[in-house]
Amino acid sequence: RGKMSLAAIFTLLVVAMMLVGLVLELFAPDVIVFSALGVLLVAGIVTPAEALSGFSNAGMLTVAILFVVAFAAQSSGILELFAQKVMGTSGGGRRSLLRLMLPVLTLSAFLNNTPIVAMFTPTVRDWALRRRLAPSKFLIPLSYASIFGGACTLIGTSTNLVVNGLYQQATGSSLAMFELAWIGVPCALAGIVFFLLVGFRLLPNRADLSEQFDQAGREYLLEMRIPEGSPLIGLSVDAAGLRQLDQLYLAEIVRAGHVLVPVKPQEKLLAGDHLIFSGQLEGVVRLQKITGLALCEEGDYCSEMFKSGRGRILEAVVSRSSPMLGKSIREGGFRSRYDAAVLAVHRHGERITSGLGQLELRPGDTLLLLAGSDFFKRWKHSRDFYMVSKVGDAPVVNRRKTLIALVALSGMILLSASGILPILHAAILAALVLLLSRSVTAVEARRSIELNVLVVIAAALGISKALEKTGAADALAQLVIQAVDGLGPLGLLAAIYIVTSIMTEVVTNNAAAALAFPIALSAAAQAGYDPRPFVIAIAVAASASFATPIGYQTNLMVYGPGGYRFTDFLKVGIPINLLFMTVCLILVPLVWSF
Repeated sequence: RGKMSLAAIFTLLVVAMMLVGLVLELFAPDVIVFSALGVLLVAGIVTPAEALSGFSNAGMLTVAILFVVAFAAQSSGILELFAQKVMGTSGGGRRSLLRLMLPVLTLSAFLNNTPIVAMFTPTVRDWALRRRLAPSKFLIPLSYASIFGGACTLIGTSTNLVVNGLYQQATGSSLAMFELAWIGVPCALAGIVFFLLVGFRLLPNRADLSEQFDQAGREYLLEMRIPEGSPLIGLSVDAAGLRQLDQLYLAEIVRAGHVLVPVKPQEKLLAGDHLIFSGQLEGVVRLQKITGLALCEEGDYCSEMFKSGRGRILEAVVSRSSPMLGKSIREGGFRSRYDAAVLAVHRHGERITSGLGQLELRPGDTLLLLAGSDFFKRWKHSRDFYMVSKVGDAPVVNRRKTLIALVALSGMILLSASGILPILHAAILAALVLLLSRSVTAVEARRSIELNVLVVIAAALGISKALEKTGAADALAQLVIQAVDGLGPLGLLAAIYIVTSIMTEVVTNNAAAALAFPIALSAAAQAGYDPRPFVIAIAVAASASFATPIGYQTNLMVYGPGGYRFTDFLKVGIPINLLFMTVCLILVPLVWSF
């Protein structure tokens, strides 16, 4: 074969820079992927029509409409009630794990994973704490079970729809609604058996509050100050009762720009001292009641809230869609934007050294908030947060909304599975039923659509077109074929799966699928194989993101609430990745011929 063209080399350089940007999280994923597409457009690699073709892709449009359908199920209250019913009678241990994973797996085969995990997370965590169990034993399985289910149907995850959209564009063929179940169901069952036999032991146990705070549960940062006239002025740390605090410790004192660490018991407290505490949720809440201490941020607001009795302590996990990302709490005007004060922040076991006001928020940060009673209602379904509330309010189920949502979802599945309507048409019909019945308002429908996810998908599809057009995909496919020379179709299938799996762990799953697709299609064509088995492998590999918290949204959602570290996902996720790959490589050749 001849040398690669300059256009192909340029395209590969742009893609490489995009991947580096995504891995290093230099900007939000949608900004990085869209910027890469913009560079290819300006350079003349793709035409405007080719660059924007992803925005009219059937898979991308189906994902957008399914956000509305999933929102209807979420807002009806049925998911929240179902989550409480599932966990309410469980006793703990592996049996509870099974009771959790099977229903979540089933739901996520037909609904967007995000609302399912968002509904189950606070219920599972509160249930575990009431039984003195570690939430960290159940929240990774919750996220993984939603991924297991997503791999079982065409609408189970946006990745499957993206792959199918690309497949339709390339060949005119489409995957059937339950075609992926031939691989997805055995993979899901293997994953559950793994958790019951081995995975449960690999999961961290951080429920023991007698451990050091950097090992036990979630560590929050809280900054308080000693105001003028405080009764604590002149007292030692020990005498002020700040030495032996339950579930909390005084990490350092900041005095006139100087940091006193470690804090000695006999250290006298002075007016203007800033006290940096670290500890668990219950201790942080209790600290608010100590006379003589004031919050450094939003002190008057918090005092008024506590005195009036209107204040409610909530937890919220910062999402990838939050407008606060990359801004400090003070710069972003958090209090004025949300009418809530940030009391404390937890960041995956990382020790936070800056004051709360100066702290730049990142996706996955867990915020402890003091807010009015209407905050939960106003922001519960917002894309700004993955809500995790400590308030044990009983979910309110709207029977009418629930019935209409179930009818719309069931009708969509039946029409698509029977072949009466393509999945896009069935999804549009379901959305129309929900809108016309007022189960979802137009405003709610617009807000439910995660624009950042759609931009990543559409832009990645445009970049996929550039790889194909310039011959870069052919060149990469040739390299893959040479690497597995002599190993036959199974060796090529394994290579495509591994490449996709690695990419999906370090960049978004949809982008990984879009980038791997043209390479796989070209490799299959060059080797003379039917592309369908390779399309199936890409769909499974791109969805099977277990080894890192950043590869899949639901992993990020449980990252903070579970008190996990990056290594926890590696420890449990890598074996499941290998398990999925093994099942896929065994079954794909049996179901689809090369």
